[in-house]
Amino acid sequence: MNQVKPSRMPVRPVLLLATSLLVAGCVPGTRDLEQKIADIKAERGIPIEPLPPMKEYPPFAYTAHDLRDPFAQFGDDDNPSGTDGVSGPDDSRVKEPLEGFPLDALDMVGTIGDPMNSPTALITDPSGAVHRLKPGNYLGQNDGQITAVYEDRVELVELVSNGNGGWMERPASIALDDE
Repeated sequence: MNQVKPSRMPVRPVLLLATSLLVAGCVPGTRDLEQKIADIKAERGIPIEPLPPMKEYPPFAYTAHDLRDPFAQFGDDDNPSGTDGVSGPDDSRVKEPLEGFPLDALDMVGTIGDPMNSPTALITDPSGAVHRLKPGNYLGQNDGQITAVYEDRVELVELVSNGNGGWMERPASIALDDE
């Protein structure tokens, strides 16, 4: 028996024909583009309006040259640094344990002693340790010194910068925790 083989088209001539058709379609034809650019360059542009004439202003004579410089730091002449008679923090003083924490991280949990004769305040730090403090002790990060201890609060005075290179006192307090 004779088997009939299917006829196959030669692949090479077909590929050659397809390639030649693709290359023929890529012939550079930029003549119309070059003509459009030449037409645009040949057009005249719209004229620009001339600038309006400058207005003449009368000169201003500055007469405040002997007054205070508006860019200098604020402060009165007697007290240029703005210290308000308050000296800065004492850097030679040994810091107390509660001076490493901000005031809002400290809690008052009670008092010990006679309420009439300056009781001792019980303050907890963030780790939960309880500290006994009396007037004159320091706490907080702004050199806060305790001025009075009451049954429901501790009052203190902090030293803060006034923004002019000086220092000012600011009152603060820690209230008894109601938990």
